Amino acid sequence: MKLALLNTSILTTAGEYRLTDITLDEAKALVKNNRDNLDSAIGHASTAEILTTLLSVEIPMNRQLFQQEIGQRALVFKLNGRPEEGKILSVEDIERIGYKFQILDRMA
Repeated sequence: MKLALLNTSILTTAGEYRLTDITLDEAKALVKNNRDNLDSAIGHASTAEILTTLLSVEIPMNRQLFQQEIGQRALVFKLNGRPEEGKILSVEDIERIGYKFQILDRMA
């Protein structure tokens, strides 16, 4: 199953989930180990750009309707704040707001 890349922690369908905070180094290792098995659902160019820089792997922007499957793992890039409505964030905006990485596992 592909490792999903999400730009928010969202439950895409009913089920049981586990959400865990991880470090940048853990996120890098996870992406490196799944380099050829990624499913990007990163819908904004600036987010894809900063993820590419942070994770040292090309992360494409891909606006898709994503549904997490049972047993599938997702790497979540979570902003620490909410941008103003309708604002397209720059890399500098994302850095200023702050962020963290999380793992979202769909259990059932």
